[in-house]
Amino acid sequence: MTEHKIPLAAVIGCPIAHSKSPQLHRHWLTTNEIAGHYMPMHVEPDDLEAVVRMMPRMGFVGANVTIPHKEAIMEIADKVTDRAKLMGAANTLIFREDGSIVADNTDGYGFITNLHEGAPDWDPKSGPATVFGAGGASRAVIASLIEAGVPEIRITNRTRSRAEDLAETFGARITVIDWVQAGNIIEDAALIVNTTSLGMMGQRPLRVPLDGLHAGIVVTDLVYAPLKTKLLLAAEDAGCTVVDGLGMLLHQAAPGFERWFGQRPEVDMSARTAATG
Repeated sequence: MTEHKIPLAAVIGCPIAHSKSPQLHRHWLTTNEIAGHYMPMHVEPDDLEAVVRMMPRMGFVGANVTIPHKEAIMEIADKVTDRAKLMGAANTLIFREDGSIVADNTDGYGFITNLHEGAPDWDPKSGPATVFGAGGASRAVIASLIEAGVPEIRITNRTRSRAEDLAETFGARITVIDWVQAGNIIEDAALIVNTTSLGMMGQRPLRVPLDGLHAGIVVTDLVYAPLKTKLLLAAEDAGCTVVDGLGMLLHQAAPGFERWFGQRPEVDMSARTAATG
């Protein structure tokens, strides 16, 4: 990157208006006194490759990738990291000076760091985890839970075949449960994770019976708009330990920012405030 160029970065999604990433990265750019810009980009699936291929020529040094592009971007990138290959999805792009595109995944790191921070007493070996969803974010969550030592991970998804694909990828610790039975795998779970977009502003609600929630369960939702989803509100009412999705956004964002702009940002209360402002 030559000195006279102002580095640009973005978050690519469809939809993208809900994303807090622009506020967060602008805060970090200001705090670290970096002359750069970070912007939201609504990109339709059919336009994804053309847009991403053009971005390095426009001065972009990288981008975040969110729903629904995390898996499709793997086919577009010139190089995919081993971590992204394992998770079958990418959330971070690095544009090299030669114009090539590297796809990486920091979601697993962001998820597990946020979980330990928000629920410091959670013991990965204390019992099974229930995971709603089988998309790109789910892959990152499952990989990080396996690495942490969770003994059993129960996946339930509206399209069962996608959950079965994950079971085939990740092996014996995965159990697939029909979506209509999702409410039955809550009561004896040590951890519950919503990786779907259900419950997000503008999306359909998460319609899963939650009467099995009780104190002792850790519940986290990757949705952070709203910050307190109906799942988290119900979990709070039941006495569960609740971890919102904003911390995952902060922690997964930090490695990408460092790669693009050359400084590791602080994940602190000011960053959280900036992302929610």
